[in-house]
Amino acid sequence: MTETTTETEAASGPRTDGPPRLTRLAFHGPLSEARAHRLVERLTRTKPATVLDIGCGWGELLLRVLAAAPDANGVGIDIKAEDLARGRRNAEARGLARRVEFVEESAIGTSHGPADLVLCVGASQALSTAQPPHYTVEALRALRRLVTDGGRVLLGEGFWERPPTPAELSGMWPEAAATDHYDLATLLDLAVEAGFRPEWTETANADEWEEFESAYQADVEVWLAEHPGHPLAAETRERLDRHRAQWMSYRGVLNLAYLTLVPAL
Repeated sequence: MTETTTETEAASGPRTDGPPRLTRLAFHGPLSEARAHRLVERLTRTKPATVLDIGCGWGELLLRVLAAAPDANGVGIDIKAEDLARGRRNAEARGLARRVEFVEESAIGTSHGPADLVLCVGASQALSTAQPPHYTVEALRALRRLVTDGGRVLLGEGFWERPPTPAELSGMWPEAAATDHYDLATLLDLAVEAGFRPEWTETANADEWEEFESAYQADVEVWLAEHPGHPLAAETRERLDRHRAQWMSYRGVLNLAYLTLVPAL
């Protein structure tokens, strides 16, 4: 969700003698089962035939959309081979492998699309080389090109619930600044300027954030408690403690909006 995510994933990456990686997470973000169900129901009402997931990770939401839209085919794009492999395994297990492709590539200038439904949840930075928060503007323009007329975009985008204090910023990711995110009203205005109308606006709640952040580190926390003398223990402990402190700094300040966007004709 933030730059802090990358640091902790490095600590819990694929090591045969180290901790497991992200097994407690269904979704790579603050998304509850109840909200996911509602999103899938809403996004499949238009009966999409093609689905494109930008920065898909292991594509859990993509797979659930395809399960609910049996005539649709999907493509998930990401640069993390391990996550894509997990997505392929899940697709095979659910009988969806023939209808979905997981592609390891950058989303910038992608040749995939336009699609009837485009998912971009916590991944707008994958569509631009601009610095925050300007990549949001470029991502919205790219998403307008990637969605068909009459289609839908689900954008999951970070925003400030309120302006962060200097003390809060000092505890977040390296070089965190108040300009890193917009507020929700500005985010919606930018979506309209990019050629969308917001069909639905919703935001993650505290329970979703706590479940996400706890599940994000749970595997590694348990591993560390059981392997205090492991050669990776000191490095892992430092990274876990740093990530937890960062979360406590942006808790209640940074949030994620789930915007269902309709392309304006």
